[in-house]
Amino acid sequence: MTDYRPEDYVVYRIKRAKETIHEVDTHIENGFWNTAINRMYYACFYAVGALLVKHGVVTASHSGARQKFGQLFVKTGQIDKTLAKHYTKLFEKRHKGDYNDFFDYDENTVVEMLPKSKSLIARIEELINKP
Repeated sequence: MTDYRPEDYVVYRIKRAKETIHEVDTHIENGFWNTAINRMYYACFYAVGALLVKHGVVTASHSGARQKFGQLFVKTGQIDKTLAKHYTKLFEKRHKGDYNDFFDYDENTVVEMLPKSKSLIARIEELINKP
């Protein structure tokens, strides 16, 4: 992160989060359930990354980002625990869908997870925009 200011990364990652969560609708329309879960997870991951960078935190892994997110924003009550649990579920489902052979999610699972994914991104954006 040498050529850009941290603020640039925050703006970029939130933009990516919004674009990526929007992609999910197309994957749902086409019945690409595993891809929809993948994109939901990454949309939330980009938002979490933006929030961490905003607060001067750099992590080297997905697990590290989840750990710092929990420590700094969930344990302090800034992010609701149900949204944090949702993020963890997405991480697990994305991993299973991407790496397990002969496994496919179904429409109900995907459609059920989308509103909370959008809520998590919206809440993170609120925190980022908070003075």
